[in-house]
Amino acid sequence: MSEERAETGFTSLAAGARAVLLCGNAEEKARLAHVVAKSWRGGGLPLTSADDAPMPVRPNRPARPELLSHRDMPKRTFKGPRGRFALLHALAHIELNAIDLAFDMAGRWTQTDLPRAFFDDWVRVGDDEARHFLAIEGRLKAMDGTYGDLPAHNGLWETAEETRHDLLARLAVVPMVLEARGLDVTPGMIGKLKAAQDQASADVLTMIYHDEQQHVGAGTRWFSYLCHSQGLLAEPTFHHLVRKHFRGLLKHPFNVEARETAGLTPPFYLPLSTAD
Repeated sequence: MSEERAETGFTSLAAGARAVLLCGNAEEKARLAHVVAKSWRGGGLPLTSADDAPMPVRPNRPARPELLSHRDMPKRTFKGPRGRFALLHALAHIELNAIDLAFDMAGRWTQTDLPRAFFDDWVRVGDDEARHFLAIEGRLKAMDGTYGDLPAHNGLWETAEETRHDLLARLAVVPMVLEARGLDVTPGMIGKLKAAQDQASADVLTMIYHDEQQHVGAGTRWFSYLCHSQGLLAEPTFHHLVRKHFRGLLKHPFNVEARETAGLTPPFYLPLSTAD
């Protein structure tokens, strides 16, 4: 057994990814994500082992925050320190879910004939999301709070659960729709935080914004790769899968420049932004 594998206690990437999802403490989940990513990058883990258990349908969650339906969530505001805390708390919740989404991607399809680069990408994404969560948690603590102090949205995992048997659908909806939406709205959040003289939080969101362009790029690249390998046209396949698995239209305005940096060109998303 390699030194890295002995340190993590996992026999494979699939086992490590499963452990990340099953960890019920938010900060420990993020730190475990770093450990698994380091071991994978160092060559200390094989992709699979004979002892691998199936990936869980749903990840484990801490006792706090209270999880509410979308309609029961209080409306966020940027007004004052409490408003900025609420915004950062909501973003921390998104990033915690993003850790699980990335490691679910890395662990769920290990029995599929995919290049190692696919798993490299999603482990890297999960490692980034863990860093994002811990950075936002640091800002919450600097504001005399912590993740769990406010209620959070309960619906962020629904798409993952619905697409757990369809890799193309998962790629279409999670990185290419949900994460791409972050590219549209994050610059505005950064501007408002700067206007509120909260440069430290603005710096964290700026770091996240640049990383997320790479994450959307990974989703777009692997979606196109799989479409090509299956003889499918990428854009109409994307339209079909998003209409099937995503409720509603994609919202304007779009950050065209950031989306194009990620390889997500307008013919992918503009037809999904109107009812026609």
